[in-house]
Amino acid sequence: MQHLVGRKLPDVALASTGGGEENLACIQGRAVIFCYPWTGRPGHPNPPDWDIIPGAHGSTPQALAYSMARARFRDIGVKLFGLSSQDLEWQQEFAARNQLTCALLSDAQLKFATALGLPMFTTGGVSYLKRLTLITRDSMIEAVRFPVPAPDKDAEDVLAVLRNNSLAANHR
Repeated sequence: MQHLVGRKLPDVALASTGGGEENLACIQGRAVIFCYPWTGRPGHPNPPDWDIIPGAHGSTPQALAYSMARARFRDIGVKLFGLSSQDLEWQQEFAARNQLTCALLSDAQLKFATALGLPMFTTGGVSYLKRLTLITRDSMIEAVRFPVPAPDKDAEDVLAVLRNNSLAANHR
């Protein structure tokens, strides 16, 4: 994912659980975008073979960790976004059920992911983003965390990187 460092975020408007649309190419200052494949929902089965796909599980713990850390990101001037290919309605239900404090963005058409060439996988005929985290400044990618081996610890790991300003040691 080193090829992403230094690239500008694509000019794509994404539906947001925060209301309206968000264009990450217009974000000034620092931002963290945690990308995840899919969040489960009570009463709905996981996609086919979900339990055997490396890195598929962990989206809920990751989103909860970022939500709980939102104030600490804000305190150091960092905007925070979650991003997946799930539609806005699914994400709104997930955000409400889990009382998330950060906006989730829907790339249901995969325009953002495709423009950057983000890694994806397919199961059951549906494409999903692989889990990764983008650290940006003025809509330019400064660092990429991929893979994310412990989704529930990603927020703390990213906070440590930002506080220590040690981006070079943490992008892959």
